[in-house]
Amino acid sequence: MDPQRIFEYKDESQAQRLARKSKDSPFMILGIMGLIGVCGVGAYKYKTRGKMSTSVFLMQLRVAAQGTAVAALTLGLGYQLVDKYLLKSNKKEQ
Repeated sequence: MDPQRIFEYKDESQAQRLARKSKDSPFMILGIMGLIGVCGVGAYKYKTRGKMSTSVFLMQLRVAAQGTAVAALTLGLGYQLVDKYLLKSNKKEQ
């Protein structure tokens, strides 16, 4: 008896892994880009934060970055559900 392998292990670079993951879940890339964008805007606005303490500013920045990533993944999940269950009959007719 040969047990089936669940995961096939092979050496792959970080670029190859990111390319494979982007094909599996394109909205993950959108979430990462949003996260980088929020962090970039936060770094730019850090100078003009006024009298706000650094810890409060960074906490708000973290919440905004996480919210952006979660929103992108939620949109991706919603798209996949609609595509799989609501548009399923349209694909069978073609």
